[in-house]
Amino acid sequence: MRLDLTPYRRSTIGFDRLFDMLESNGRNASENYPPFNLERIADDRYRITLAVAGFARDEIEITARQNLLLVAGKKADDANAAQFLHLGIATRSFERRFELADFVFVDDARLNDGLLVIDLVREVPEAMKPKTIAIRTGASVAAVEHASEDAQAA
Repeated sequence: MRLDLTPYRRSTIGFDRLFDMLESNGRNASENYPPFNLERIADDRYRITLAVAGFARDEIEITARQNLLLVAGKKADDANAAQFLHLGIATRSFERRFELADFVFVDDARLNDGLLVIDLVREVPEAMKPKTIAIRTGASVAAVEHASEDAQAA
């Protein structure tokens, strides 16, 4: 299925990243290797679990960039490979991309029993968090200073 977002691109500003993400997901929808799970652990914690049976720790690379997590697996060519009668465990190279929201960072990554578990956390900087402003009564400091300046000028 090809999604044409051209009409929306012409009439919106600042949504380029969202449209690019939607279009790239449409192109990669058929890729399903390796299988993975996405979990919400808490309001600000997430987990990605990838089934990477047959891969060693040094054959997997995790790269985190701004708003992108890239997990790649490259199986070493084994010259002494056995002659398989049936090869059912896929060990082909892969590359999985995960678009991350702003302020989402990799907290931990572990490989155990053929599962690669990547923990993510959302850490919004204090300056970006909403804050409650206290409402006071009386004249503002600026109004008091302005009144005293007017009195001194007279």
